[in-house]
Amino acid sequence: MNASLDPLRWALLAALCLAYAAICLAPWWRRRGARSAAAPGDDSATDRAWVVAYASQTGNAEELAAQTVALLRLAGIGVQLSELSALTVDDLMRSERILFLVSTYGEGDAPDNAAAFCSRCMTAGPALTHLHYAVLALGDRQYKNYCGFGRDLDRWLTEQGARALFARIEVDRSALPAITQWQQHLSHLAGTSDAPDWSAPEVADWRLAKRQLLNPGSVGAPAYHLELEPLGAPLPDWQAGDLVQLCPPSDPACPREYSIASIPTDGRLHLLVRLQLNDDGSQGQASGWLSTTLAIGDTIPLRLRAHRGFRLEDNHARPLILIGNGSGIAGLRAHLKARERSGQHRNWLIFGERNAAHDYHYRAQIELWRASQVVSRLDLAFSRDQPQRLYVQDCLLTQAEVVRQWVEQGAAFYVCGSLSGMAEGVDIALAGILGRHELNALAAGGRYRRDVY
Repeated sequence: MNASLDPLRWALLAALCLAYAAICLAPWWRRRGARSAAAPGDDSATDRAWVVAYASQTGNAEELAAQTVALLRLAGIGVQLSELSALTVDDLMRSERILFLVSTYGEGDAPDNAAAFCSRCMTAGPALTHLHYAVLALGDRQYKNYCGFGRDLDRWLTEQGARALFARIEVDRSALPAITQWQQHLSHLAGTSDAPDWSAPEVADWRLAKRQLLNPGSVGAPAYHLELEPLGAPLPDWQAGDLVQLCPPSDPACPREYSIASIPTDGRLHLLVRLQLNDDGSQGQASGWLSTTLAIGDTIPLRLRAHRGFRLEDNHARPLILIGNGSGIAGLRAHLKARERSGQHRNWLIFGERNAAHDYHYRAQIELWRASQVVSRLDLAFSRDQPQRLYVQDCLLTQAEVVRQWVEQGAAFYVCGSLSGMAEGVDIALAGILGRHELNALAAGGRYRRDVY
C-alpha cells in the first residue's frame, strides 16, 4: 500500500463523518430553526406554514388565539399571530395552515377587526385548494344567528376548496368544554401532550362600597352607579377601556361583562349598570343582582378583562371623538378620566339619552370637563326633549364637515353603548360622511373602536 495515499483516506473518512453528523443533527436544527422563527414579538419571522388569525370584539377570541400560538410554539412549530383584517389574499395563497378564531356579535355580525378581511378577501373568491384550516367560532345562543360569522367563514373557506383539519367548534359564551375540545385537537395536530393551562384567570372578591341611582324619575329603566373595592388585597391595575367579568349566583355558567367607568387613581372600580326588565316583569339575573339584591358591604366575585380593542394604545396622543348612549357613557367616562390625567384636552363627546332632566348621567362631572376644556366639544342628544326624535348619529350628520376636519387632524373614534340603534346608526352616519372604504381603513388602523352590546 502506498503510504502517500494515507492523507486522502483520512480526508475521505472525515467527510463521511461530517455527512453522517449532518444527517443526525438535521432534525435538531430544523426544530431549533422553527423555534427561532416563532419567537414571540419577532415580526421578521418568515415561516408562514402556520397562521393563527383572530377576529374579536371584546377580546375573548384574541386571548384564545394567543393561547393557541403558545401551544404551537411549545411544540416547536413556527407560527404567526395575526388580526384577521391584516390577512390579504396573498397571505391566504401562500399559507399552508390557518387557524381562525372568530367571534360573532349581534345578529350574525362580524367583529370590527374582520371588516377589511370580509371586503378584501371574502368577495374575491380565490382558489384555496392548498389550504388546511380550522375554525373556532365564539357566540351566544341567546341570539338567533348563533356563531353566524364563524359559520359564514367556514362555509366560504369550504367553497374556495380549503380543507378543514377538523370540524368547526362552536363556543357558547366562553363554555369551557368547547374550548377544551379545541385544545385537544391542537395538541393532536402539534404532536404534544405538554399543553399549557388554558384556564381563565381566577376571580377575586370585591366589596360593594356604594350604589347610587343616577336617573330618578326617568321613563327608562333605572341606571345605577356602583363602586367596588377589592377585599383584602391592593387595588389592581387596569386601563381605560377594560371590562369586568362576573357571574350572577343564579346563573354561574354564563359570565356577564361590564365596561369599567373609572381608572385606578380613582381608588375604586366604578360600574354603570342598567336594570334589565324582562317581558314578564322579572329582573335580569345579573343586573337585578347588582342593582337591587346586593347590599352595601356584600361580596362580588369578579375578574378584570383587558379589552385591547377599546383601549387608547396608539391613539393616546390623537384627538378623540367619543360617542355613546345610555350606560355606554361608562366606557367613555374612563377614557375622559385618563385623558384628563394625561393632559390631553382634544376630546369631543357626543352623548345621547332620553331626557336631560333625568338621564344626563354624570352631568356635574361632564360639565366640569367642558368648563376646564378636558371636553373641548360637547354635543348632547336627548331624544324625547323635542317633538322630533334626536339621536347621536344625527349630531354627527349635522356636524359632518367638522367630523371630516377632525379625521384629517388624526382623530380616532370610540363608540360605546347599544349595538342596536345607536352603534348601527353611528356606523351608517360615519360611512355616509367619510365613505365606507375610509371607515374600514380607520377600523383596520385602530382609529375606529367600539365597545357595543
